[in-house]
Amino acid sequence: MKKRSLVVVLCLVMMLLFAACTPSTPTDTQSSKTNEGQTQSPETDEDKVEISFMGWGTDAEIATFQAMIDQFEDMYTDVEVEYITVADNEFDTKLQSMIGSGTSPDVFYVPIDNLMKYAASGALYDISDYVANNDVFDVDNIWDSLIDLYRFDGLNQGSGPIYALPKDVSVFPIFYNVDMFEAANITPPTNEDPWDWDDFLDAATKLTNGTGDDKVYGTGAYSLESAVWSNGAEWIDQETLTEIQVTDPKFIEAMQWCADLRLVHEVAPTAAESSALGDWDRYKQGKLAMVGSGTWSISDAWNNIDFEWDVMNWPVSPNTGKSEIWFGSAGIGVSAATKHAEASQNLAAFLSFNEEAQRTAYTMGQAIPMLKDMAQGDYSEFEKGPKSKDVLFYILENSARLASQSRTFNQEWFAEFNSGSADVFEGRQTASDYVTSIAPTLQSLLDDSIAQKLEFME
Repeated sequence: MKKRSLVVVLCLVMMLLFAACTPSTPTDTQSSKTNEGQTQSPETDEDKVEISFMGWGTDAEIATFQAMIDQFEDMYTDVEVEYITVADNEFDTKLQSMIGSGTSPDVFYVPIDNLMKYAASGALYDISDYVANNDVFDVDNIWDSLIDLYRFDGLNQGSGPIYALPKDVSVFPIFYNVDMFEAANITPPTNEDPWDWDDFLDAATKLTNGTGDDKVYGTGAYSLESAVWSNGAEWIDQETLTEIQVTDPKFIEAMQWCADLRLVHEVAPTAAESSALGDWDRYKQGKLAMVGSGTWSISDAWNNIDFEWDVMNWPVSPNTGKSEIWFGSAGIGVSAATKHAEASQNLAAFLSFNEEAQRTAYTMGQAIPMLKDMAQGDYSEFEKGPKSKDVLFYILENSARLASQSRTFNQEWFAEFNSGSADVFEGRQTASDYVTSIAPTLQSLLDDSIAQKLEFME
């Protein structure tokens, strides 16, 4: 597996070297691996600057970004944007191919898991100076640490030059059926008075009822990340990111607790039932009282849910009294090969942080605002759900964290963990037996990831 991974990395390097050798005539800003020595050429008024932007998304996301691009073109009348959309599972392959052939889009989505690879290989333009001196947004008005996600110092993510801006931020609350809660006389938790795991199980038990086609479950699959982190455990050590820690008793306890919601307490759908009808669709049909989902589901809830719904935070562990859950983000980066660096950086900044673009994003249900004053002001008073928008802000400021696999050079170790975890959730193995058997393989894959990173940085 190590050899196969190394071949993939080397192929990427060769494609990028080929792109770097492709001759071009700069018409805006000629870019290289760093911005050192780069000069700005004035754009003429005779012709419009044409730049390309590539992303992925559902039909709703594509419509949202097209609306924001239209707003950008209204503001920057000398720029025309070609919007290219690619299926999310084909995006990385397509982007690498375009980079290798010298036809990279000027601006493109940057999956956070791949930031280090693209930055280290010179595919991304260093936008640090632009961020420090831009007229589009105030850095102090952005949710803490969002921009830092896209820094890379040549070895570690989170510090150093900025290579992308967040296209959005998604938190992962629990959606719940308000009507079912009221019928069962259940008071939902609040930021000030959270549930713990026992409270959650008690509520899920009360909400589970019926048989056959009329069966209603109290909860969908519980977030393993939330259970593990809230219980004080980790997949890998957080200081060096070099040691697999899944055999920690706190990890085992959290994983088994999640599995037992289905296997012992029967408050979550069986594996066969979940395969036939996913948790979110089951929730929309009124056959699930609580379900974890990202804020990207809000527009679907607006359009396709007939009952009253709201959101709440994940329960705290009774052992630690804390609640943690992952948050998601993808970046918008500028190609190091762009001939129009100024226009491209303006587009990236506009899509990320322009006030009107952010308003378009939340009114179309794409994401919560990344501008703090808008999130806590206009968005808080926005008429559409969720009613408890303060829960989203609380999660973002107090409970949310980046997943460990997004901080390692590749994610093969985490994919391997997930590939066999169904044995636990379907009752074929205990959590203890599973993590004990797979830990050596995970450590080997993590070691490979570290070695790849060091080789790639040379």
